[in-house]
Formats: sequence, C-alpha cells, structure tokens
Amino acid sequence: MLLAFDAFALAKSLRRQVSYGKIIHGDNHTTLKLKTPAMDSEVRKRIERIAVLLSSRTPPDLVLNRHCAECEFQVRCRQEAVDNDDLSLLSSMTAKERKNLRNKGIFTVTQLSYTFRPRRRPKQLRDKREKYHHSLKALAIREGKIHIAGNPELKIDGTPVYVDVEGLPDRDFYYLIGVRIGVGNSAVQHSLWADAVEDEEQIWRKFLTILESVEKPVLIHYGSYETEFFRVATKRYGTSAQEILERKGSQSCVNVLSAIFGQVYFPTRSNGLKEIATWLGFAWTPEAPVGANSVAVRHEWERSRHPDLKNRLVAYNVEDCLALEVVTEALRQLRLPDPWTKSAKEPTDVVYVESLKHPDRKIAKFVSPFKEFERLALAAWWNYQRDRIYVKSTSLPKNSKGRSTRVRIGARKLAKFNKVITYPDLTSCPSCGGSHITRTGNTCTRTLYDVHFSSSSMKRWVAKCRYRHYWCADCEKKIGEPSAFWPQSHIGRNLVAYVLYEAVDLLIPFVTVHKKLRRFFKLDVPVHTLYSIKKSAGKQYKPTFERILARLVAGDLLHADETQVSIRGKNAYVWVFTNLREVAYWYAQNREGSFLQEMLKDFNGVLVSDFYGAYDSINCPQQKCLVHLIRDLNDEVLAHPYDEELKGITKAFASLLKPIVDTVDRMGLKRRFLRKHEVDINRFYRELSKLDCRSERATKCKQRLERNRNKLFTFLNYNGVPWNNNNAEHAIRSFAQLRDIVRGSFTEASVRNYLILLSIRQTCKYSGLDFFDFLRSGEKDIHTFAESLRSRRRPDGIQKHLRPEGSGEKAAFIT
Repeated sequence: MLLAFDAFALAKSLRRQVSYGKIIHGDNHTTLKLKTPAMDSEVRKRIERIAVLLSSRTPPDLVLNRHCAECEFQVRCRQEAVDNDDLSLLSSMTAKERKNLRNKGIFTVTQLSYTFRPRRRPKQLRDKREKYHHSLKALAIREGKIHIAGNPELKIDGTPVYVDVEGLPDRDFYYLIGVRIGVGNSAVQHSLWADAVEDEEQIWRKFLTILESVEKPVLIHYGSYETEFFRVATKRYGTSAQEILERKGSQSCVNVLSAIFGQVYFPTRSNGLKEIATWLGFAWTPEAPVGANSVAVRHEWERSRHPDLKNRLVAYNVEDCLALEVVTEALRQLRLPDPWTKSAKEPTDVVYVESLKHPDRKIAKFVSPFKEFERLALAAWWNYQRDRIYVKSTSLPKNSKGRSTRVRIGARKLAKFNKVITYPDLTSCPSCGGSHITRTGNTCTRTLYDVHFSSSSMKRWVAKCRYRHYWCADCEKKIGEPSAFWPQSHIGRNLVAYVLYEAVDLLIPFVTVHKKLRRFFKLDVPVHTLYSIKKSAGKQYKPTFERILARLVAGDLLHADETQVSIRGKNAYVWVFTNLREVAYWYAQNREGSFLQEMLKDFNGVLVSDFYGAYDSINCPQQKCLVHLIRDLNDEVLAHPYDEELKGITKAFASLLKPIVDTVDRMGLKRRFLRKHEVDINRFYRELSKLDCRSERATKCKQRLERNRNKLFTFLNYNGVPWNNNNAEHAIRSFAQLRDIVRGSFTEASVRNYLILLSIRQTCKYSGLDFFDFLRSGEKDIHTFAESLRSRRRPDGIQKHLRPEGSGEKAAFIT
C-alpha cells in the first residue's frame, strides 16, 4: 500500500502514469513486482480518510492493533485504553466485531462481559469444537477467574518435550531451538544455536538426534510458529520429526494454544503465552528481549558477536520453554468436576460454564454428592407417590364387572360384528380383465376394522369378511383380497384415511390419534401400527408424488425454497417446488443442491427463488424474490442508519419498484402492461454505475444489484410470473408447522414418507380438493380424482353419493 501511495504521488507530480513498482527485500534482494494502477481507487479512499482525520479537531478513536509494537506511542495508548476499558484490549476481536458491538451500545470490556449467556449446545454440535466467545473472555477478565467451556482434556501420553523456536521472519531463518525434556527439577534443557544460515540444518539434525534419544516423546509447542518451522525444516532437509514420533509409537505434536482456544478462558486480554504464564505466576527476567526486541538483539549480535547478547537470547528462550511447561501443567489439572468426588481442595479460581445457571431454566435436576439424597428426592415425585405409595395406603374402589366395549386390533375375542360380508367367486381378473384365473386355497376369513361415515356422523365398523385367493396367469398377480382392506393389514381404508387426515392435515401426533380412537371409537390401535400405516401410505402414494413432480418440471413456472430439519440431531434440508396448483417436497442431506441439475434438466420455464447460489446453476430464466431483497436492504439501513450512500441506493430502488408493483395491482402479471417499466430500470442502472461508493455497505449493495440485474426483473417479460416467492414460502410454512409438531424426532425414512403425503395434501389444497376425500376415494392420481368429482357433480352443486369401500353404506360429500 505504501508503494502504491508513492506511485500515486509520483504520477501526480510528473503528470504521467506510473505503471508498476518494485519492492526489494531480504538478504538475497528478492524483488516483488506490483501493478500500481490497480490500487489507485483504494489509495484515493485512504487519502480521503486521512484528510478527514487531519481536518477534524478531535483525535480519532483509540484502537489497539498489531502495529502498536512498532509505534512510539504504544505505552501511552495502551494506558489510555486500559483506563477506558476499551474493546480493542481484546486482541482477538476484529474491527468489524467491535463496530457491531458499538452499534449495539457496547463500548467497554465490562459491558461486554454482561452479555454472555450460557446456552445448551444443539445435539449436532456437541461433538464439534466450541466456538470462541468474546463475551466469555470479558467475563473471565471481570471476575478474575478461569472460565471453561466444554471439556478441555490435554492428553500427554509419554515424555513431554517442550519446544520453542526463535527466528528472523524477514530472512526465513531459524537460529535457535529450545528443547526442554521432562517436568520439574529433573527436566533437561537443550539450546541449539546457529551462527549463520548455513548452520540451520546442523541444529535441525541435532534436534532430531535428541528426539531419537527420548523414550516415547511428545512434542509440545505453543502456537503455529513451531508448526510452520517443522514443515519448513522437513521440506528443506528431508527428515521429519513426525516420522520419529510414529516410529516410537508417540502421539502427534500437541499445540497448547489449540487446546486453550474456545475452551479455556484465562482472565487475560489475549491468549499469548506471556500473558497467560504471567497470570499463572511465572515471571521473565527484566532484561529479556521480548517480542520484536529479540530480532533487534540478534541483528546486534551478528554485528558485534558479543557473548552477552547471545546469552540474553538463549536465556529468553529457556524461560519460554519453562513458561510453556507451566501453562501445560495448569491445563492438565483442569477437568470437569465430578459431583461425587468433590473435595475442599477444588480450585476456587475456576468456573465451569455448564455450572452457570441458565436464566430460562426454572426447575433443575436434583444432584447431590450423596446417593441417599437423590433416592429420597426420587421417592417424593408425584407419580411415584401416586403409583407406589397411595395404592398401598388406601383401598381403591374395584373396577366394575361390566363387559368392555373396546376392540383391540388383532385380538381373537371381539365384540359383535356390525356386518358379515361374503364375497362371490371371481370369474375374471379385476386388474387386467383376463379370464385365466385359478383358485389357490380355501375360503379365508378376516376381520375388517374400519370406521363408517354417514351424512352427519361416523362410528366404529367391524365386519367379518369371507373371500378366496386366486392366481391370474395373464398378469401374474395374486388377486382376491377385498379392496376394503388396506394392504397387508386388518384395517379398512376409511380408518387409514382418517388417521392420515388427522396426522398430516390436522397435524395431530400419532399418540393423540391413538387416544382419540380408544376414547371415541373404542378401537385400540397400537401406536406402532399407526406409524406403519404412514410408512405403507408413503409407499402406496409414491407414484402420485412422482406424477406431481413430473407435472411441475413440465410446467412454465416453478417456485423453489428450502428449510432446515433435524434428523436425529443432524441437520438436513427439505426443498419445496411449487406452482399455482402442484406442490412437491424433496428431502436432501445437505444444502448443496447438487440434485437440482438432474431434477430440473428438462425444465424450460421460469424459476422463482431466493438468492441462494445453488439455484444459479439451473439453466433457465430466473426471477429472484424481490421481497427477500427488500428485507435485506431494509435490515442494512436499520443496522447502519448513518450511511447516507446506502440509504440513497435503497431509496432509489424503492422508488423504482413502487410503480411496477402498482401496475401489477391494477393490471395483473401481464407482459404488455409491465414492459413499459424497462426504461426506468435502464435509467436506474445507468445512475447506479456512476456512483463511486466509499462505504463498505453501499459498495456491497451496489455490487449485488448489478450482479443480479438480469434476474431481478425477469417477470416483466413473461405472463403470469410473480415478482416474489410467496408461493414457495407458503408451502414451506406447512412443513414448518409439521416440523414443530414432530420436534426433532424425524428419521430419514419417516421424513420422506411425511413429505410424500404432505405433497399430496398441499396439491389437493392448491387444486381446491379435499385431502380426506382423496384418501377415501382410493385414487392414485389427483387429476383423475378431480375429473371424477366433476362428472358426479349435480346441477344444484351437490355431489353424488360415493360408496365407501367395504362398508356397504353410502357417504355424502357436500361442496
């Protein structure tokens, strides 16, 4: 950036363009060539910011960053930041995160500490690493205690070998390797020094020799600098330390910083080794060359070769190894507390996040170090007392001896049959009409459990059915089973239709359906039988679902959207595809959308969707949902109310869109009325291209509008294409309601069955049909069912009576 600034200033003074510049660096005078005109726009923005800062009468906001070590005002600025408790004291927090917090009114570390809330992690994230919480770091600083999130276990199975490396980054030269073997006073220290670059390989070989001599060594280091050193040395000299560890059966290298990050929050403003070790009680010598000073001392030693300078660097490296040992041992002592072995020696300066009280939790599980207390608390529970204590203490009234009218599905002793049905012998195949049928057995007797619907009531229906099995030689099928039975069950189709209507259309859980059948119909249908009904229904109606999906792909308009679903603690996605009449739901294990290319390869209509990138791969005209765009722009303006550039772009876009929507309200989605607005759209984009946005948000908004120009106003060129994706959002809301009822107990198979039935239910709803009537009709094609209703419709608007299969009675359907 400095080179680009110099080139910009030189071009202004010479009044000619400077096309490139060079940066020469390092002992070998390495040359880096840079095209400076490509950075002119960024240079101008920075010059304008500097000009604003210089013209202001007040100093800029104080911000500590990584360049403070090179600044002469470092001590003064840091003291001012400490006095103000500034957020920049947290070195791991980015400028963007600080800005977001300040927009919320959080300006100090203490304020940030009060925003931490302990939350239960979702099941799908419990095996993953905990993310870093700045608010928890601030809480640890405020209380002066170590806070632990998760279960940080630092396992060291073998002899610890602490490694700390010193080098010159600008020369890519490692001149000192500190090795400390063992723990405590018995530890052995090695300091491997390289006078010049040529000696680097020699100290690497010595390090590997030391590693070979240790029994089951475990390399321990702090941060990524040593990791990079191992990689570079292996690449340069061909021998890897990892090979020695594997040959000796040792574990891989242990990065202590990785074990700390996101899990252990020390009450320090950073996770640097110096700050954490100092808080644990370790102290460096006052003359130690810390940080960038070590580079200066090394350069001074190369110039003078004074032994005191070398001794200072070696002593500093030894202290780093010792500090690493102190931090490692402190981490090894941190364990989740065991409530049964709690002792008075438990450290009081450690707080486990899981032990913090959740603000929304009202009743906590009773946990005690004494098993007897837990047993006594269990005995006081309401259900325990009612079922185990009061039964033995009082004489309850005996049950009446009257006969129960409840019928259990599959039981041998039944109540009185409503009807006995004897089916006549078949003379032809009902499937193919062929006459080559053969009787395969004796007369079968089965009990049909069903419900009977009349014009204004419904009741239990138990029928005894007698029929014969046949074999059709023409279609090679086993025939003869009455159509009143649901396949492979004793349950009738009316009862199946009622159960599916309750579960899919009314969103009633199967457990509640089971209770309703027992209470109102005296039918004791086991819950697992109800689940098997749903499973078999998904199989029966899968061809119906495939026909719906085929009609969607063959249409001229398709809305698409997706939502998340939990499958036994793992995230998956449900996609919805719809138009004005059909709806199809599709299950996918992820959100990648790779199946879209295969599914929609023959689709030639207009795809209406949100701005998710997976839809961009579909080769067809696309209309992006403008409602999504309006919401995003509105949220950006609310989040950045003082960004005038962003507000200007948003207001201009709103002014462009309003007359278009007014035309849609008056004239509908007709191309001949909407194409007149293309002139206004072209004018808007011409003015947008001339804007030189300075703010980051306005620049992103401009780029988004320009990038999606061909997909924002596609509806102007087609008839019947909406400018929003509300159809898909309405359809996805139906699944969201079902998801809230099931509450994460989906399996992959169950969600697929639910989606097939839900697709049929929504398609019936969009087509003006009754889902329950369709299930009772026995039809597998929704269009055929609709045509049959039209043919049965009376002139006065009342449909003819349909005969429910297996009941022998009539049921009324009223439109």
